[in-house]
Amino acid sequence: MKIQKLLSYVRCAVDDYNMISEGDRIAIGVSGGKDSLAMIVALKQLQRFYPNHFELEAISVSLGFDGMDFSPITNFCREQGVNYTVVETDIGEIIFNERKEKNPCSLCANMRKGALNDMVEKLGCNKIALGHNKDDVIETFLMSLFYEGRINCFSPVTYLDRKKITSIRPLVYVPEAEIIGFSKKYSLPVVKNKCPADGKTKREDIKNMMREYRSIFSCFDNKIFGAIQRAGINGWAKDKIK
Repeated sequence: MKIQKLLSYVRCAVDDYNMISEGDRIAIGVSGGKDSLAMIVALKQLQRFYPNHFELEAISVSLGFDGMDFSPITNFCREQGVNYTVVETDIGEIIFNERKEKNPCSLCANMRKGALNDMVEKLGCNKIALGHNKDDVIETFLMSLFYEGRINCFSPVTYLDRKKITSIRPLVYVPEAEIIGFSKKYSLPVVKNKCPADGKTKREDIKNMMREYRSIFSCFDNKIFGAIQRAGINGWAKDKIK
């Protein structure tokens, strides 16, 4: 996938869900994975011509795992012209060594989100851009359906009242396979996750299920995604979506 195609996906999502307003200061949540790095490129390019002017910051939350080196991302952000901040925490130590959580992902996500939002606030940003792609949308919907028994999914735009921060997800139209191709084509400096629970989650089970269903049902992803947009889930409905 070329930059122009990535920009096309992102521009459509930003416009469809009114993600960016004049004067926004947008913090990009950078995990170190392909999605957040691709988002840095897309938003930096969009910044050049989008009618609403906005500023960018990039933030990573370090969980304190040995071997996590964010220096490639530091260099990448410098090349992109985006200020980059790493928030140092001991979240990994707390979850895996002190609490010895058997199901660590939920608590980790909440603690990481809290540290991220605190830095967003400190840097004077009013929005946080998160790197969820189209596959993440479908996976979250299916996880809610199968594990919780309800029709639900995160929204493209969410207002966090307590922090007065709005989270946006500019990659919701981009299939993961195309982001993988983009990452390889442009040699994005992906930093591998050192979390011991990586690849051993319920989400990974859903990913495997989706691979099987794609071989059985034609246009599986598009049909599920379209259903999410039409299902009355908060934040997903658009007048032009039929």
